[in-house]
Amino acid sequence: MRRTILIVSCFLLWISVPVWSQNPSAGDWPSYGRDYGSTGYSPLLEIQRDNVTKLHQICSYSLPEQATFESSLVVVGGTMYFTTAQYTYALDASNCNLRWRVRRETQTPGRTVRGVAVAGNRLYRGFSDGYLLAYDIGSGDQVWARRLADTDGRPANIAASPVAWNGMVFIGTSGAERACGCIVAGLDGATGRVMWTFALAPTGNAPGADTWPKGVRIGGGSVWTSLSVDTNSGSLYVSAGNPGPDFFGDYRPGANLFTGSVVVLDARSGALRTWYQLVPHDIHDWDQAATPTLVNTRSGRHRAMAAGKDGYLHAIDTDTKAIAWKTPVTSIVNADVPLLPDGTYFCPGTAGGVLWNGSGFFTRSEPRLRQ
Repeated sequence: MRRTILIVSCFLLWISVPVWSQNPSAGDWPSYGRDYGSTGYSPLLEIQRDNVTKLHQICSYSLPEQATFESSLVVVGGTMYFTTAQYTYALDASNCNLRWRVRRETQTPGRTVRGVAVAGNRLYRGFSDGYLLAYDIGSGDQVWARRLADTDGRPANIAASPVAWNGMVFIGTSGAERACGCIVAGLDGATGRVMWTFALAPTGNAPGADTWPKGVRIGGGSVWTSLSVDTNSGSLYVSAGNPGPDFFGDYRPGANLFTGSVVVLDARSGALRTWYQLVPHDIHDWDQAATPTLVNTRSGRHRAMAAGKDGYLHAIDTDTKAIAWKTPVTSIVNADVPLLPDGTYFCPGTAGGVLWNGSGFFTRSEPRLRQ
């Protein structure tokens, strides 16, 4: 039996076993991180160390459009789904033949959208003009469409891939560089009704609003990749990006919650459970851009592993609600040096550290090839 194989870049976590994940069928990859814990873990055994050199191309598909392509490849029941800014594609994963594609025209055709989530007979994806759509996975027919708005009322921007769980769909918005009032939203998967929203740059009397200055325009907290779900506790884990205006720290004194954080919400209600700010008062554009990976250690500790553009892998102990440790995964230079008008050298740079590709799960004891 032939399989289409996708290998992407990542760094490795030497942990133990994937947890907090409602595992899909072995051959399926129904969302950005495959399972709800975003482990990127595949139980397939066909590829081993002694046969990996024999991998060869089975088929290919050339996009009939010019597009920025950063979409994850989702596979369910032998069909591969992916996105560009305006098109959604469904291919036969065994031979790359097109099953269907559907276009939705937007005013921002070059923007990145990082993929889809599949649950039941529905496919969900976002668009750069703030719309979240549901399609029938068999035909590509549109089922519903819902437009989201930022907290300031402007149409949202969506770059992230959604997650579908427990009859709901979860998505975050982006646009911190324009000081967006970025949000996380939970929608009814059947109808598209918005059931709750959560502001990642809070205002008024909301928790965290006192970490921003009064009387100035603020925003940020972009969600760039996807989200993770602890299906045992019903907790939604969200990585929030940089504050806005970007780089201008003197304009927005304070910690600037919930930017630079992993935010934990009640998935059913959107209520804030806790947060972990990994980059307070960011002035380097050091987003937490990648999805948190939920795992158990060999000693049974529950951890949310978060890797960001600051160049660190952070291990969050979700039982003690503390940062257990962090370790650099790249060079860290001049991280505390102020930004000067004539320029400041710092590393990681604005395109450095860990971007949207994020972390993946790996077991040391098993000689399997992992994503």
